[in-house]
Amino acid sequence: MNLGEKILHRLRQEITEKEYEHYIRNLSYDPEASRSDLALFYTPNIYLARWIRTNYADALAHLFEIETGVKPKIEINVGKKIRKKGKRSARGEEKRSGKSVHLNPSFTFESFIVGSSNQFAYTTARSVAKKPGKQYNPLFIYGGVGLGKTHLLQAIGNDRIEAGDKVIYTTLEQFMNKFISHVRSGTMERFREHFRQCDLLLIDDIQFLSRKEQTQEEFFHTFNELHNAGKQIVMTSDRQPKKIAGLVDRLRSRFEWGLMADIQPPELETKIAIIQKKCELDGIRLDKEIVHYIATHMGDNIREIEGTIIKLNAMSTMLNQPITLEFAKNAVKDQIKEKQENISIDDIVKIVSQELNVKPSDIKSKKRTRNVVNARRIVIYLARNLTPNSMPQIALYFGMKDHTAISHAMKKINEIVENDENFKVLLEELSNKVGTATKKTE
Repeated sequence: MNLGEKILHRLRQEITEKEYEHYIRNLSYDPEASRSDLALFYTPNIYLARWIRTNYADALAHLFEIETGVKPKIEINVGKKIRKKGKRSARGEEKRSGKSVHLNPSFTFESFIVGSSNQFAYTTARSVAKKPGKQYNPLFIYGGVGLGKTHLLQAIGNDRIEAGDKVIYTTLEQFMNKFISHVRSGTMERFREHFRQCDLLLIDDIQFLSRKEQTQEEFFHTFNELHNAGKQIVMTSDRQPKKIAGLVDRLRSRFEWGLMADIQPPELETKIAIIQKKCELDGIRLDKEIVHYIATHMGDNIREIEGTIIKLNAMSTMLNQPITLEFAKNAVKDQIKEKQENISIDDIVKIVSQELNVKPSDIKSKKRTRNVVNARRIVIYLARNLTPNSMPQIALYFGMKDHTAISHAMKKINEIVENDENFKVLLEELSNKVGTATKKTE
């Protein structure tokens, strides 16, 4: 029995048998990748990983401290049971278990959902993984929060680890903290040896280099050393290099040497595919209408969408209730309300007028032509569903006497939705565009 198995056995004595059977027995300890300050476990899916992190990580760390005298960081990753030595090349085993690599094994190219919003970034990332250091060096991936930048970054790393490369993955904050620590301890040679003797350097959230003059100086030399040696560098950021304030020109120019690939907010079809894939991986069953509701109303942050699915499944399990549309709406109503507060009727009018080729002034007028009436009804429907405005407030916006006309428009739209699947899809797409457009202007 190794150390991790001994800890799990002790934990079993402190929790109920039901808890152990449902959660802890699925954990697999990795003695090769673990060390005194890090205990690495694997579990079959993301749902279990997150649940165990939240509910048992502190208890596990405490038991390790009792056993060894050191309280380690508990890391729960998604993956299969630990394979015995010999099933992977000696070099590959060494690289994966090295101190420099802490990648999520579930972040692979195969698990990444590709759509028009991320196709270019995905394709270039795969090219880099196939031929690192050859053409796109550095690769600079940028885009908003939760769109999949880290997934692609680590997918490259996981791919190259299997090929036997030495991979270093770090966030800029971790890079900076290590730099400061080594400066204080007078061990900068060790720091430089660590970051400059690798085949692939992956840096997440490089935008935090902003105005960090000493860290920029050190990273500049690290970049040059690796690039001159033909080693691949991949970085992610929430913005383009030219928009990172306080970044010295010589670094900015180097970031632009290779290729810049942006990830845009996902279109509705991609979000639906992501939700379906997430459900498939975690063994969660959601009806089509629930999937569409989440895709339409939860914005474009993929991490937030995945968190919503996990939340629904957890609530369903704990409350012993099936996940119905009503159940889902109640579970996420606070998140939806927060998003609605950032959307105005003007936002909706702008999007609908562009998509249906109707002037905004016509939508707000008294015109009764068919296309204008249709556009106005859609605006009313979306305003009622995507903003906190009441029917009287919407009526006031359109200069109507009372909310009766709003109620009539809602009834008419609901009737059309019931009988016309294409119209329903149009509403979902418009709703998604309103949410995405509003997010960009925040």
